[in-house]
Amino acid sequence: MTQGLPTNPIYSGTFERSRDAKNRVTIPAKWLSQAEEEFQVVPNTGSGFLMVMPPAEFVRLESRLMEATNLPVADRRAAVKAVYASARGVATDKQGRILLPEDQCQKVELNGELVLVGVKDRFEIWDKTRWEAVAKRNADLLEQASEEIGL
Repeated sequence: MTQGLPTNPIYSGTFERSRDAKNRVTIPAKWLSQAEEEFQVVPNTGSGFLMVMPPAEFVRLESRLMEATNLPVADRRAAVKAVYASARGVATDKQGRILLPEDQCQKVELNGELVLVGVKDRFEIWDKTRWEAVAKRNADLLEQASEEIGL
């Protein structure tokens, strides 16, 4: 292993997917490091997507919440409790699919076709229609940021 490089996969790219009849979705092969891999799935009800992360990133999420100095300690603990209470552990099968928890899909209104979006240390699962609107805004922001840094 090269020193300084991450040992976990970097989740990048955007992939359109369909769910099968059992509510499973195939994870891109390049995002998988083992034959079977475990993830934590957390609904983001405010923005309407599922966050999917390996266990190490899930633990880092807890640490970041506890370090949020703009919140009182009791609120930080409550936020951590809410994250753990809403999370569901899933594992890939031999075909690289995960079973999406039905209650979480309902909470974030995943109804039709899906889009898996890489976000460095985790990936997100969006309803395709909702993602298309977000992607347009993101492209506009990227254009503005690129101009600012001279890309």
